Amino acid sequence: MRMRQRRTLAVALLLAFGLTASGCSTFDPTEWFNQKKPLPGERKPVFPQGVPGVAQGVPAELVEGYQPPSEPVPEPKVVEKPKPKPRVAAKPKPAPQPAQAAAPRPASASTSAAPQQGAQAPWPEAPPARPAPAQSQSVFPDPPPAR
Repeated sequence: MRMRQRRTLAVALLLAFGLTASGCSTFDPTEWFNQKKPLPGERKPVFPQGVPGVAQGVPAELVEGYQPPSEPVPEPKVVEKPKPKPRVAAKPKPAPQPAQAAAPRPASASTSAAPQQGAQAPWPEAPPARPAPAQSQSVFPDPPPAR
């Protein structure tokens, strides 16, 4: 008798579950606990004809049997370079003597800011030497290189 009661109870539970589930619009258990609601408003595609500048479908390079178009070989252009003008070497300046090196030079047209065409500009003076930085106590991993 007990066996009969268990079967009756199981059938009754199946019928109750079936009737309850039939009232649902979808049988998706993930929607049962989903509290988010979609935003109100009308949905429209951003690019209905496709993204501008992007070809639709599979790129031609990825299709089997694709052969890239042959690029025409450009003809070499013959450009005649103008012959360089011969340079005249500037005369070396005599080394200043110790008495003249300490004396101030008078201002003249040859020492003006604009260099003359035939003369080459002298080398700029070397920057002043920096004092060596003080050694720090930590030298890990390596000390910085001295400049």
